[in-house]
Amino acid sequence: MIAPMLPSFLLVALLVELTPGPNMGWLALLSASEGRRAGFAATAGIGLGLAIIAAASALGLAQLAHASPVIFNLLRYAGAAFLLWLAWEAWGEQREVAPSAFHKNGSAAKHFRRGLIINLLNPKAALFFIAVLPVHVVANGSVAMQTAQLSIAYVAIATSIHITIVLLAGRAHGWLTTGPYAQLVRRGFAVMLAAIALWFFVDTF
Repeated sequence: MIAPMLPSFLLVALLVELTPGPNMGWLALLSASEGRRAGFAATAGIGLGLAIIAAASALGLAQLAHASPVIFNLLRYAGAAFLLWLAWEAWGEQREVAPSAFHKNGSAAKHFRRGLIINLLNPKAALFFIAVLPVHVVANGSVAMQTAQLSIAYVAIATSIHITIVLLAGRAHGWLTTGPYAQLVRRGFAVMLAAIALWFFVDTF
């Protein structure tokens, strides 16, 4: 049985994911500065984070975070702080990141973890499953089945959009990371990442 409200939910999820946000900005910067492999690894981490939040919301854990201002603010502050730390690290990074170095330094696992952490520390993701998803669940059907279908659909839409961002931003990787202006470009990305961190903080206030 297909969830009756699936078509309308897909439209809402698509519009929400197409709205610029911290995940989108970070993925674009990461893919442009370090290449598509890094972007794909981060996308996988973000997708897993969304799946975990969906499972947590089904168990009522996300509702607890929403009901407690203290927990909500801790998530918000931690998410912004983590992005600021990434910006600081990018500012101080001296080496160029080349595709050949991607496998040697374990960057795939590193970017996967960062994508996972950033998404788990984003309270807006939890709020989506709390405020939007339940509206598309009808009472005369299996709530568990509908919740599972809608959650999977949302993760699929978000991941598809993130992959598209990685592919588009990755085109700029070559000319942004080589030549005499590589350090200047990298520090420019660090500044923009810091701006995204502030955006993250304000946008989840």
